[in-house]
Amino acid sequence: MNPADVVPGCIWTDFDLLEKFMCEAFESIGLPAADAATVADILITADKKGIDSHGIGRFKPIYLDRIDDGILNTTTKIDLVSESPTTAVLDGNDGMGHVIAKKATEMAIAKAAEYGTGMVAVRNSSHFGIAGYYVDMCIKKGMIGICGTNARPSIAPTFGVENMLGTNPLTIGIPTDEEFPFNLDCATSISQRGKIETYERVGRTMPPGWVISQDGSTITDPGLALKALTAGTCALTPLGGIGDENGGYKGYGYATVVEILSAALSNSKFMRSLNGFDEAGKKIPISLGHFFIAIDVSKFIQPSIFRTIAGSILRDLRGSRKAAGHDRIYTAGEQEWIIWNYRKEHGCPVPPVLQKQLSQINQRFGLGYSFPWEV
Repeated sequence: MNPADVVPGCIWTDFDLLEKFMCEAFESIGLPAADAATVADILITADKKGIDSHGIGRFKPIYLDRIDDGILNTTTKIDLVSESPTTAVLDGNDGMGHVIAKKATEMAIAKAAEYGTGMVAVRNSSHFGIAGYYVDMCIKKGMIGICGTNARPSIAPTFGVENMLGTNPLTIGIPTDEEFPFNLDCATSISQRGKIETYERVGRTMPPGWVISQDGSTITDPGLALKALTAGTCALTPLGGIGDENGGYKGYGYATVVEILSAALSNSKFMRSLNGFDEAGKKIPISLGHFFIAIDVSKFIQPSIFRTIAGSILRDLRGSRKAAGHDRIYTAGEQEWIIWNYRKEHGCPVPPVLQKQLSQINQRFGLGYSFPWEV
């Protein structure tokens, strides 16, 4: 199901234990209790869905380390820049992206409940975890959710080799009459930095075509790719891959749309200004822009009719003729639901590199946890 499921040395660990541990660690480093709980919930939700690139694996390097470096604020101050009945712009003041994004989504939902559609743009935020969490918030209210964010430059434009655009997910969630909703949460690149980090942790070679070097060749060593991405000497390829024969221009185009909506609606930073360093090479906040849209289905049609039609479309897709060698077709969100049904019985797979990280964090803050790999 996922590379982390089969890596040697993986220890299956209780989700509640990991969530509680992250929450207490975030409080220890300075987050208010409610904010710590929000961030921990969003991170562990990624692992529950099998999105290991955005769960506990990012706990230390993306959040704790950035707080230690002074480029991510533990106290999240959210300012209202402007507002209309159906729109708003928020400034997150380089606080925790999860807290900012959740607030923005709640505002979009409230506006949609009254006026049919709500949209909130955000500036000066930070990495907010899985985008699918926020569209799931909309789905739970019977609404369609759409969100996007820019990110550190990683994607090269078609026929280019320089990392210019972020991985820029365009995420869409739709309620259905099934056990699981439609939730399309993916980057506009073939892969993303977090997935490459997962491949490095489990010692796997990446497929060719994910990463392009400055000479136009592809890189398959995840460790080398991560170093080169940080140095700016390689780039991720957009959906469709290198060149335009397989539609690379499509992923490039969608990534550009997300960049514009994330930056231009909120007067936020974009592309090279998000590389995380000033002119002297000193680390600075990666001040991201986001946007969140909620659409109240009930303002268009009876919700049960909408859900039934949406579910029928998905069932028809899954029931269509299979290719040779394949006995199943999936729709977006289904595999995450399958993984959760497995993991809720077994726990979260924690590979050796993360076991070491969590033990070190436990010792650093004196939290007194006993993890299964320490027994």
